Amino acid sequence: MSPMLDYVRKMIETGHPPMPIASLIGFTIKSVRPGEAVIEFEMTEDHTNAMGTLHGGVFCTIADTAMGVAFFTLLEKGETLTTLELKINYLRPVWGGKLLAVGKVVKKGKLTGFVECDVLDESGQLVARASSTYMALTGEQAKNRTVPE
Repeated sequence: MSPMLDYVRKMIETGHPPMPIASLIGFTIKSVRPGEAVIEFEMTEDHTNAMGTLHGGVFCTIADTAMGVAFFTLLEKGETLTTLELKINYLRPVWGGKLLAVGKVVKKGKLTGFVECDVLDESGQLVARASSTYMALTGEQAKNRTVPE
């Protein structure tokens, strides 16, 4: 099992925020498996745009996090990652409630990986779909950016 997968599972068990933006936006990692991560998010009025629906940047943040964590679970000790590109399609407006962002690695190569994410509302309806390419960073690129020992 990947040491990174173990690291994420320990964060979930302890309730430790996975990253500073998780506390700011208000999402948690609900579950992880190798190459898969589920982010849970409850929308509030603070997350809305001028029309009163969920702001697109918040959609992107939870999708990017789900995909990044999914990719992270497949990394080796001493590696970290960065997002190379991100695409999202907004399929339905969201006015409130809980969302699940389900990120799954489609293909992981030596340096890069392609990941997809479905964002679902409380009734299980698809409200957004995202895809992204990630790059694994090692050596000097990963220096001081890997998980603590």
